[in-house]
Amino acid sequence: MTQSFDVRLGDLTGSALEPEPSTSVIPVQAPGPRTFYIETFGCQMNDHDSEKVAGVLVERGYQQMASVDAAKLVLYNTCSIREKAAQKVFSRLGTYRKHPDHQKIIGVLGCVAQQEGEEIFERAPWVSLVCGSASYTKLPDLIAQLEAGNRRVMGLDKDIDVTFETEITRRDNPFRAYLTIIEGCDKACSYCVVPFTRGPERSRSSVSILEEVRKLADAGYSEIQLLGQTVNSYQDPAPKRISFAELLVAVAAVQGIRRVRFTTSHPRDFGKDIVEALESVPELCDHVHLPAQSGSSRILREMRRTYTREEYLEKIAMIRAARRPISLTTDIIVGFPGETEEDLHETLSLLDIAQYDGVYAFQYSPRPNTDAQHMPDAIPEAEKGRRLAVLQERQREIQIAINNTLIGESFEVLVDGASRKPGQWSGRSSSNRILNFTSPQQDLLGQYVQVRVTRAAPNSLVGEQVI
Repeated sequence: MTQSFDVRLGDLTGSALEPEPSTSVIPVQAPGPRTFYIETFGCQMNDHDSEKVAGVLVERGYQQMASVDAAKLVLYNTCSIREKAAQKVFSRLGTYRKHPDHQKIIGVLGCVAQQEGEEIFERAPWVSLVCGSASYTKLPDLIAQLEAGNRRVMGLDKDIDVTFETEITRRDNPFRAYLTIIEGCDKACSYCVVPFTRGPERSRSSVSILEEVRKLADAGYSEIQLLGQTVNSYQDPAPKRISFAELLVAVAAVQGIRRVRFTTSHPRDFGKDIVEALESVPELCDHVHLPAQSGSSRILREMRRTYTREEYLEKIAMIRAARRPISLTTDIIVGFPGETEEDLHETLSLLDIAQYDGVYAFQYSPRPNTDAQHMPDAIPEAEKGRRLAVLQERQREIQIAINNTLIGESFEVLVDGASRKPGQWSGRSSSNRILNFTSPQQDLLGQYVQVRVTRAAPNSLVGEQVI
């Protein structure tokens, strides 16, 4: 059964959703008038945005449904970082063309909404709501307009200086809570649409953040993940003006909090103070995700990443020199306009030097409203695919070698998955490693257990519980 948890800053409550049926057929009969379904595409920030959007609706008396069939209001929270993500959204919307009598209210939220704007109404006239993520603070008013019968409602402002905070957040995970501390981005990378779709950087008050963390701890959450497009660019608007590293320490000090994660960091703003915090505070997870995007200084300059290969490697050396071992993951883009074989070699050599524990690698995808979209010397799709395969194979070899060194070691794991097979469980270590393990014990979900690694795979570890 799928579970959701309504977390109110004043008083925390919980409720369960229905079992999830198939979502392949859109029925003609009208569902309940105060029901909604939300499908999310993209990153963890989008996941958390959807939790807060759901909270806005729950507060207005709506009931969240586990299937699109059962809902009157259907929302798609979208991502436009890569072209395929945007295509998926329009594929979903196209389904309703075949069912003109679906009797639903359809809304598009998030980055594709901001990127396409009114064009969505032209491509899909049955859509009633288009709202970019920077306008989520206006959602109560927009929903009120829909309730009043308005069938073309928009929220596309970007010139804002407030963050999206809700009285209720409908959380979908009972153990790990997302918490956005900074929205938007000021970095203006040439390939990235985020500054256009999410607006300028704006940070949430440390007082508000810590208040919510305490409420989450009281509700039983033991792991907090701080989120932001560039989470370590956080600038506290509260009078204390605490730094990002100081915020990490303060969150970790809240009674009941056992783990604190954060993503995604920008190399330009990653300093020694963050490493020192990770070294000294056990509750801060020993994992850093530090996107490189390329190992070539020339390509980094074209990407406008604001650092060179050498400067990035200095950050890596600082992390590797920490007294406490810290796992390291990154993002890499291959096939950026003008990328040569020499540039690709530079990126491959970066993998060899950094010895990443994991890499999220992507082919470059031109996005609207970005400078890179108009750059010359585009790389053919087939060649981008070849380069991606080469990079992935090199990283696979690195991960196999790293993971093999972990056989025999034990990790504390937060159990968040159960197999259909009895005695089979999965979870993550503090270093963000996935462990699939066996245990004779029952009811382990949400528990912290010690797991000894017995076998290694490229992307996960296999083990057994230490009893």
